[in-house]
Amino acid sequence: VAFVPVDLTFDSQLHSLLHRRLDMALASIGATLSLLIIYLSLPIYAHAAGENTLLQLQSPPMVFPLFLSPTSSSRSVSVHHRKLHKSLPHSRMRLYDDLLLNGYYTTRLWIGTPPQMFALIVDSGSTVTYVPCSDCEQCGKHQDPKFQPEMSSTYQPVKCNMDCNCDDDKEQCVYEREYAEHSSSKGVLGEDLISFGNESQLTPQRAVFGCETVETGDLYSQRADGIIGLGQGDLSLVDQLVDKGLISNSFALCYGGMDLGGGSMVLGGFAYPSDMIFTDSDPDRSPYYNIDLTGIRVAGKQLSLSSGVFDGEHGAVLDSGTTYAYLPDAAFAAFEEAVMREVSPLKQIDGPDPNFKDTCFHVAPSNDASGLSKIFPSVEMVFKSGQSWLLSPENYLFRHSKVHGAYCLGVFPNGKDHTTLLGGIVVRNTLVVYDRENSKVGFWRTNCSELSDRLPIDGALPPPPPAKLPLNDSNPSLNTSSNLPREKTQIGQINLDIQLTVNSSYLKPRLEELSKVFSKELDIKPTQVYLSNLTSNGNDSLIRVVVVPTESSSLFSNVTATSIVSRFSNHQIKLPDIFGDYQLLTYKLEPPRKGTRWQMKNTIVVIAIVMVSVVVSLLAYGVWLMWKRKQTSNLYKPVDEAIVAEQELQPL
Repeated sequence: VAFVPVDLTFDSQLHSLLHRRLDMALASIGATLSLLIIYLSLPIYAHAAGENTLLQLQSPPMVFPLFLSPTSSSRSVSVHHRKLHKSLPHSRMRLYDDLLLNGYYTTRLWIGTPPQMFALIVDSGSTVTYVPCSDCEQCGKHQDPKFQPEMSSTYQPVKCNMDCNCDDDKEQCVYEREYAEHSSSKGVLGEDLISFGNESQLTPQRAVFGCETVETGDLYSQRADGIIGLGQGDLSLVDQLVDKGLISNSFALCYGGMDLGGGSMVLGGFAYPSDMIFTDSDPDRSPYYNIDLTGIRVAGKQLSLSSGVFDGEHGAVLDSGTTYAYLPDAAFAAFEEAVMREVSPLKQIDGPDPNFKDTCFHVAPSNDASGLSKIFPSVEMVFKSGQSWLLSPENYLFRHSKVHGAYCLGVFPNGKDHTTLLGGIVVRNTLVVYDRENSKVGFWRTNCSELSDRLPIDGALPPPPPAKLPLNDSNPSLNTSSNLPREKTQIGQINLDIQLTVNSSYLKPRLEELSKVFSKELDIKPTQVYLSNLTSNGNDSLIRVVVVPTESSSLFSNVTATSIVSRFSNHQIKLPDIFGDYQLLTYKLEPPRKGTRWQMKNTIVVIAIVMVSVVVSLLAYGVWLMWKRKQTSNLYKPVDEAIVAEQELQPL
């Protein structure tokens, strides 16, 4: 959650206020007298207007609107409720990393032309999306290269205007954000095409984002590249898409559980589960997504707390960019006491970090978290409507990093801040719908790693393979009837030329991994996929994917060939984000070669056997020759045994 200074430039609102007052005065009194009254009362009006505007803008974290907000006593987001259009598309995106290992979840966005990929922290408490800029002199080393505006043909800087803060040269709009953990980001504002990945129904759209020139604190040291802002504000990516009529005014997050990371994010509305628990969210109270929390139950017993304890400051706020949960001191003390009472037989141990007084318990030698619900109590968040949201132990515990089988409370006191802050740990394995159109937030317990199987969010899943192969627009010569599979067409090899949005030098050492991904996605053997012809195309890579039949069959059936090509053309092949996005450029169905791979293999085996036989025969023949020669050398005539005795020489 961001708590930062605000923009105090109110000339436009004061100007319009004075004009309205002036028109009313001229209509009722004479021109001269009215001008005199306006002149004399100008300081009073100015003071009143300034005071009202300050009260209006104290709650937002930072205001740098690109367009002038209409004059109102409340935020524009609460006045202009966008109507929910069920026919609008939505963007479905995967989440990566792990909440407690990394401290956040990320998703992937592609910015520019050609697209440059970034891993961005999903943050419902931020109202701007930003990535490191190529000329940033104080940016940390992150997992992806910095954004290069000069390499994008569609990038445009947001020029300085009356609706934004400007740089020192009064040429470009700038932004600045500070966060509660004392990290900060500032830079310039730019506009470019943003792409949402293979699972999105949305085509690339132009949006305003921040290009960082300075990072501090955790933003500097983290592995993630930047932040995707999902909060309520003009620069929020959600607001920009909604204002253009591209999605309905809603989004959803689903974080993976304790043993499984990842999850899903959906920008736009969809058919919610019928048993989803909804609670009201008041957008006029603060720019953060709050819920009307009135109480907490532990093991079915209500904590002895006033309902107003959760109503301080910004109320009870959901913030996906915060790791743990933070309660007002009185609520935390009651919660900790209730949990410890339920698990009193467990041995209490020190936390993993000696600098913090964590409440930790040693449960078992095993690190298996599946049985925690049998040991730790259930927790319920009670809403004003009387409905309750049930939490499991993984929603308030985290695994001890130094002691196997030990767990610690992931809930902490919030100190002097009376806001109830519910971070990502509270919503693990929970689909959270931020229905901004109806000012509600919904909760539905599920396995977020299997969300697509448990909840058919679309229509967004790609359509089934068509009855015929898709047209090959990149190579019209391949679209003749002779290239489409007929009943008697023999297909011995499928060549698919694809473009990947990653650099060829980056891709080259990962070709074997990519080949295995293709074989897994196509549900065929790894030996059936070959990658060749890797070339560079600017920041992208061009590569040929060759798919061949199994060894026991020299041909593809028409149905199989159609299915393989259609899966590529319909983006049903899901690649890990390290390989970027892909596009099928051309395909070609080749007839079987004169000699099939099985025949060639048999021929090679026969040749090898013959060669081994020849070598063995030659060796045997050589051994026989050596033995023969040895036998021949022993054939000699015996010396006569009658030896004449040598006579001695007579002495002289």
